[in-house]
Amino acid sequence: MKPTVKQLVWAQRPLIIALAALSLAGCQLLGPLYSRPDSPLPQGYVEPQAATSTAVPAAQMQQWWSLFNDPVLTRLIDTALVNNSDVQLAVARIEQYDAVARETSGNVLPTITLDNNNTRTRITGAGPNPVFGVNPRNDNKLALNGSIELDVWGKLRTANVAARANLLSTEYAREAVRWSLVGLVTNQYLIIRSLDGQLAVNAENIKTAQESLAMTQRQLDAGVNTALDVNQAELVVTNLRAQSLELQRQRSISEHQLGVLTADLSVKIPVGGLMSMPIPPMPPAGLPSTLLESRPDIRQTEQDLIAAHANVKLAKAALYPTLSLTGAYGGESKILSDLFTAPAKIWTLGFAASLPIFNGGRLNARVDQASALQKQAVINYQAALRTAFSEVNDALVNARQYREQEAVAESKQKTTANILRISQNRYQAGYSSYLEVLDAQRNHNEATQALVQSRQNTLTATVSLFKALGAGWDPEPLKKKAEASK
Repeated sequence: MKPTVKQLVWAQRPLIIALAALSLAGCQLLGPLYSRPDSPLPQGYVEPQAATSTAVPAAQMQQWWSLFNDPVLTRLIDTALVNNSDVQLAVARIEQYDAVARETSGNVLPTITLDNNNTRTRITGAGPNPVFGVNPRNDNKLALNGSIELDVWGKLRTANVAARANLLSTEYAREAVRWSLVGLVTNQYLIIRSLDGQLAVNAENIKTAQESLAMTQRQLDAGVNTALDVNQAELVVTNLRAQSLELQRQRSISEHQLGVLTADLSVKIPVGGLMSMPIPPMPPAGLPSTLLESRPDIRQTEQDLIAAHANVKLAKAALYPTLSLTGAYGGESKILSDLFTAPAKIWTLGFAASLPIFNGGRLNARVDQASALQKQAVINYQAALRTAFSEVNDALVNARQYREQEAVAESKQKTTANILRISQNRYQAGYSSYLEVLDAQRNHNEATQALVQSRQNTLTATVSLFKALGAGWDPEPLKKKAEASK
């Protein structure tokens, strides 16, 4: 009596048990599990920070640009995050690697195909072998064919780990693009607001210079001074007007840059003030360096490292045998109507093994290549941590120093305004020459422009600090987010 499929499978139970045991230990045979490399960073940042911190809701910290309370800026960022070509390209890469991951995960499942073959064949009757039976003859075959690779060494599971790491890397790459894009849009917007502020200051200075010009003209008409004073006053007005034209040119260029970032080349930014924009709070003292783990570029680099670690295991797996089961079940008959009858039933069950014996050292060379790439990934990860740590330190010192410089600039602006007022009174009373007024006007013009630029530096440094920290400075929401992504 012929053995049944069940009897054949049961007879192979020792082999199946052995394969299952090897499968459990397969990943360990290929190498140790991934563990994060030691961090090369200190526990905290060396730059001094604020002693206290203003409470900011975690949700608002994730969208730190909302702290500026500027609806125009928020609308520009929302538009950029949807329409920017770099973001769209990053999304397309995610779709690509998601498909790759789904393809790789399907390798652990059996492959089943339905094959149908219907032929009519005539064999020569004049050949060396006699022909028996009907000639020509029909052959109708319909069968399910299946095969599955036994993941004894953990190769397929390791391939899934690598594919998932590559997918997560592209997702974090998209977040890094969005994270960088928000900073670019915000900085460009602050440049426009700074230029608006400088244009407003320049308009006030032109008004003051025109008043001085009118005063010198009246005194010339009264015979108190000479035409030199009038010409010098006219030159001040001309220089300020030329400065306004340059500021307007720079503003148009910045608008064009925003148009590229938002993919809206016709964007127009209404005139607004910079000095009225609030300054977001500074982080408290004692920030842990582990906050850097929330940065999308750091997470992307670590996923690249995880994929490189898995690729070493995949290269080692090629040195081990490939084991697979194959089978088929169906019917074959010369008459199509008999295809599904019992006598027409056919089936096969097979076991295959393939072990590389000689390949000229190619497989070992691939292991060495993968190991070298893993070393590079470790170096890149640690270098990214150092760079990020340095960026936070730089951002902390810039944010602190620019705030102090703005306070000095504000004091200087008030002082030059007083000097200008006094010098104009002295000149009008005849106690000093017009050169004193010109010098006071120049100093006040420079001081008022410097104050606006100092505010821009302060706000830009705050943007850089938020970018460097990744997503604010509250460790609890970041810890929960990291745990949820595991």
